[in-house]
Amino acid sequence: MNTKLHAVTDINGRALSFYMTAGQVSDYTGAAALLDDLPKAQWLLGDHGYDAARFQDALEANGIQACIPGHKSRIEPVKYDKRRYRHHSRMENMF
Repeated sequence: MNTKLHAVTDINGRALSFYMTAGQVSDYTGAAALLDDLPKAQWLLGDHGYDAARFQDALEANGIQACIPGHKSRIEPVKYDKRRYRHHSRMENMF
């Protein structure tokens, strides 16, 4: 058995909150658990595991623009800011 650690970080990659799930659980479950912990932000950077319409709708309802690349299996590609997404290493380095 393995686990996944989901985190909310600030723009500098400093952790603000964590949530742990079992390894076989969808990333959306961890994302949904952290929705209430999101700080006021204009945008959210996430990897393709968080590409779920429900999550993107929840972000939009909170006034947050998603910068999340789509799954390769998507029929219709997701538009995201590739220039902004280059900074995802800040998030990854926190782990």
